Amino acid sequence: MPVVRHNPLAIAVATLVYFFLGAVWFTTFMNPWLAGIGRTIESLKASGVPPWLGYVVALIMTAIIATALSWIIQATGPQTAARGATIAAALWLAFVFTTWATEYAFEARSLSILAINTGYPLVGMLLMGLIIGGWKAKARVG
Repeated sequence: MPVVRHNPLAIAVATLVYFFLGAVWFTTFMNPWLAGIGRTIESLKASGVPPWLGYVVALIMTAIIATALSWIIQATGPQTAARGATIAAALWLAFVFTTWATEYAFEARSLSILAINTGYPLVGMLLMGLIIGGWKAKARVG
């Protein structure tokens, strides 16, 4: 099995890129997203959940995705940006899209909300794969 040497800086950058993509994504699609989940901004604010909690959870979960991508990209073959994006797309299709699509089929939700909610992780994971796959850790000297 290949040696996996995580690049903490690449993982951190990939995590932040995905995280900040979420800000752009959900600002751009805020109104159709709110309509798709049947909520208003006021109802979200009145939910009693502290506003910072979602951001903390999102950042931690995104770091987990980046670390898992790093491991899988390195453990399965050459570390390149193209392979990183390919693996990210395959994992998204195998786990993210299939899970959301099944749930949405049973909940009778629209294709537009499925596209909004699964498009974000697709674009985010592709960017992560490109960053992590293309940014190799420097060899240790000594």
